Amino acid sequence: MIIQLTQSNTKEVLEKTIKVLLSGGLVIFPSDTVYGALVDATNEIAVKKLIAFKNRPPGKPISVFVSGVEMLKELITVSYSQGKILARVLPGPFTVILDSAHKASSLLESEKGTLGVRFADYPFVTELVERFGRPVTATSANLSGRHPHYSIESLLKEFPEKKKALIDLVIDAGKLPRNKPSTIIDLTSSQIKVLRQGDIVFTSTETFQSETPGQTQKIAQFLFKKIEMHLKNKPVVFIIKGDLGVGKTIFVKGIAEYLGIHDVISPTFVIYYEYDIPGKKEKLIHFDLYQIEEAEEFKHLGIEKMFVPGNVICMEWGEKAGSILGLLKNNAHIVEVSLEYVDENKRKIIINE
Repeated sequence: MIIQLTQSNTKEVLEKTIKVLLSGGLVIFPSDTVYGALVDATNEIAVKKLIAFKNRPPGKPISVFVSGVEMLKELITVSYSQGKILARVLPGPFTVILDSAHKASSLLESEKGTLGVRFADYPFVTELVERFGRPVTATSANLSGRHPHYSIESLLKEFPEKKKALIDLVIDAGKLPRNKPSTIIDLTSSQIKVLRQGDIVFTSTETFQSETPGQTQKIAQFLFKKIEMHLKNKPVVFIIKGDLGVGKTIFVKGIAEYLGIHDVISPTFVIYYEYDIPGKKEKLIHFDLYQIEEAEEFKHLGIEKMFVPGNVICMEWGEKAGSILGLLKNNAHIVEVSLEYVDENKRKIIINE
């Protein structure tokens, strides 16, 4: 059965999906990255069906989706330091590897007894798992070793009839954005190990790595989502530092795109531009401080009037904001962003909040 997902049938789709999962069925379902193959992660018969569907080699682990941190902590053992890392990256496009609490099927675990867990920033999956009340598998819906799928059409073309016969339900959400599969991070040792690189790669919870402008924008959006809650009480100011051409404006464009603003340009010949945030009274205010020579010049910008809850203020060449740093910290939530060249293509993005 194939169901087209629309804005009006979400409740019906979730109910049918849960019914199939409860019966031990296999569901093809959209996620924040690619189309996934979902079964009840606590049902060993269903998990065996999934392994047969994917041609998964014996002993190769499969990660699971959870509805939140509470369910996550039921499935894996989390120390205080590991919990601090999880709070920084979840929800998000990450699979975290930790020691299993053996509540899901052992067939999903690695030979070391670890389990991969995903708390996705994708309400449709989160709501499904929350309603279902138990974890579901979070593996991509493709044969083992093949490329993941972003459309149902390409997915069904790959599978022979015998494999299609194992699928009980397909939820078609159309063509998904071409996001990479999740970044897999192993937290079982004191040093974070990146086992697979997705769109967001980091060496610590404060240092991210970008190889393309698109990755820089996705990192900016990921970081913005983590601090968006502060906008209810005060404005948020991004102080963005880095050499010429390192990607400061690209970072701002990532935040702007998330806010629904698509025409951002660098205010090279003026100090700042203001953009209306669609559907809101608040604004995105984009500064370029390169032309600032004296601290006195800040007095004529009227920055105090910009300290409105909900406003997002991005300051390129933030190195020059030192004289107003106290003013900013007293009136806004501050995020300092440093972009550095690693080589011609790679950038290191360091966050200090």
